[in-house]
Amino acid sequence: MTALPGETPGTGGTDTPQDAVSPPDEAGAQEPGAPELEADAEAASDGTAEASPVEAEDEAGTESEAVGPASTEAGAAEASPAPELSEAQAELAAQRELRERIEQRKAAKAAPIAAGAGLSGTAADLLAAVRAVESGEKAGSAFFGQPTAPQAPRRPAPAAAAPPPRTPAPQAAPTPQTVSPEALDAVRAVLGEGGAPEALARPAVGALGEQAAELLRTDPWQLLAVPGVRPEQADGFARALLGADCGPDDSRRTAALVGWALERAALQGHTALDAEAVREALAERAVSDPDAAVREAVEEGVALLFREGEDEEPEEDEAAEEGGLAPDADTAREPVRILLGLDRYALAEESLADGLARLVNTCEKAADWAEAAAAAPSPSAAELIRTTAAAGLVAHSGGEAARAEPAALIAAARGLGLRAFGAAHSEDGRRRLAAATGDPDTAVTLAGLLSGAQGPGRDEDGALALDLLVVLDAPQLDVESAAVLVEALADGARLVLSGDPGVLGSAGAGRVFADVLAARTCPQVVSRTPDPGPIGELVSGIGIGELNQVDAPGKEVVIVPVRDAGEAVHRTVQLVADSVPRAFAIPADETQVITVGHGGAAGTRVLNEALKQRLNPGPGRFGGFDPGDRVVHVPAPGRAVPGVVRSADAEGLHLDCGGVPVVVPQERVESSVRHGWALSAHQAAGMRWPAAVVVLPGDAAAGLSRPWVYTAFGRGERHLSVVHGVDQALPHAVAQVPAQERTTRLRPLLEALPTPDAAS
Repeated sequence: MTALPGETPGTGGTDTPQDAVSPPDEAGAQEPGAPELEADAEAASDGTAEASPVEAEDEAGTESEAVGPASTEAGAAEASPAPELSEAQAELAAQRELRERIEQRKAAKAAPIAAGAGLSGTAADLLAAVRAVESGEKAGSAFFGQPTAPQAPRRPAPAAAAPPPRTPAPQAAPTPQTVSPEALDAVRAVLGEGGAPEALARPAVGALGEQAAELLRTDPWQLLAVPGVRPEQADGFARALLGADCGPDDSRRTAALVGWALERAALQGHTALDAEAVREALAERAVSDPDAAVREAVEEGVALLFREGEDEEPEEDEAAEEGGLAPDADTAREPVRILLGLDRYALAEESLADGLARLVNTCEKAADWAEAAAAAPSPSAAELIRTTAAAGLVAHSGGEAARAEPAALIAAARGLGLRAFGAAHSEDGRRRLAAATGDPDTAVTLAGLLSGAQGPGRDEDGALALDLLVVLDAPQLDVESAAVLVEALADGARLVLSGDPGVLGSAGAGRVFADVLAARTCPQVVSRTPDPGPIGELVSGIGIGELNQVDAPGKEVVIVPVRDAGEAVHRTVQLVADSVPRAFAIPADETQVITVGHGGAAGTRVLNEALKQRLNPGPGRFGGFDPGDRVVHVPAPGRAVPGVVRSADAEGLHLDCGGVPVVVPQERVESSVRHGWALSAHQAAGMRWPAAVVVLPGDAAAGLSRPWVYTAFGRGERHLSVVHGVDQALPHAVAQVPAQERTTRLRPLLEALPTPDAAS
């Protein structure tokens, strides 16, 4: 690695970081005092309350940055309904619809079997619709929320495959639902009695509904459902309302603590937790009988209980009986693992597993794409085309250069007359995919596809009007979004999940791509196309646990040593404003700064403040922002969209997010918009810039891991500068700190499903 003119390479040290992964449980005071919710508002909004930097950033993602008691108060202001559903609103509506459909299907299992009961998915929905229309219960139009376009031919001509070009229209950021003044006043009164700040009134109504006041009065620990509220604060609130009638073993308290522990685990990516971890969390909160508390929480429906490994036992015992053999007491049997999970994630995982199996088993396997494969631009692309021709679900893995292979697949499928599209995690990823395919209409963002703002739209059955969908940046796919997506695919459609397994996982709960790869229930194609250049060589080594010194004759990779956080901030500003533009002709607005966390002496807040003063000084007259400010917009938890401030008026703050105009209402600016010269690695995942400056101050050592370094170092296309102040913590993290394991149920669910075409 080389240095810029006037700079010297870094030197080694002896600092060794601790493991950045901490358990989801955390110790708390046995007898917490009165609530101090106002003091915790800032910590909660940044995801730093009770969590290590890597937990708050790499696992919780960006959602904690955008919510909290104080920020939610501003974000939940009453606003008139937007004329059209925003992307985030459409996603949430789709998720609600999915959960209702899953619950209906599960409830139907206990009912008497009727004709057509064996159907599922779209077929079952169509049967129900036909019967309702025939009986006169509903009109035919009642099954469609809005008029739908006529269904496209299943095999349209290539010229008709692409939808007409869309002109970007200003998008309104999601606005909270209107809250009745009566409900707010009632909640404020209860909060006042319990000594809690009135600022929690709106988020409490948002979390608990219009009956929030009654719920809080009868069960004060329901306050834990409000983002950012901690158990000791809820305990103080409960004591103020209930007096001597409450104690540490109150069933209302223990049930709320179980739900709180599972919600915190979800912020770290888990869809379920080992029951022992939940019991330990309860014991740390002074619950005298954690076992009984867990049982009661399950009985009350607060959590669902799952037994992993139990299904195989009866088969083994039956086989032993048939063979005339008694079970061998010395034979070690796989222990049954007890997991607890929230119903929303359990339903999403079960729906996703069923949907993926449906795609595997309903696809036309005899498609002849041999000619298209022969014309592929690379052997790996040809392999992907051949594999997709014979499978309904395919997993494709590779680095940045391997993105050309899904692009070749999309182009080949379109050449065969199929409706083929690619969905990326970000607008930047969509643009890169469109450039690779040569057709902008083939590339969409996942959010735009699900909301209908981009892509082919829906057919008359409500399914996405496509034959092949390639999802790029698949590691960023959380389980709820994946369930909604797969539910929207028609029988016979093909799905390709493509991504780099080495990057950070999704901001939301789940590890969909990793579970699909591990379950091996579908064919897998591993790209043989390496990432080029010194940056590609460096990142490839990191992926296998090696931090190599690469030859960078054009100063593509530069190490900038620093002694402390203050020097790290100074050198970062110098690199962005002077050194990189001078040496590489890359302007400051095309250089992205990436750091470990939002807090700290060299976190995103400090760096953004310093970069704004240097690059776009101003009074911040638009809610702290000025025209030209680089920002990151968080329209929904887990989604970070970079943009630039253009103007502001009575409608709100006007942003340009990758060419898409977005208007953020005034009441949402404080909670959903941050300066964006500096981002966390999780926020930057799925995007690339001409140059990247990765900042590693000394206090960042505990937050480093191999996936974090791999993700951050891979964001620069032409140049990477590393502001290095962690000494040997960096090679230690690359070699010995792997990704944090996430507890999920998707892999065993996939392995248990009948998939005759599964890969061996």
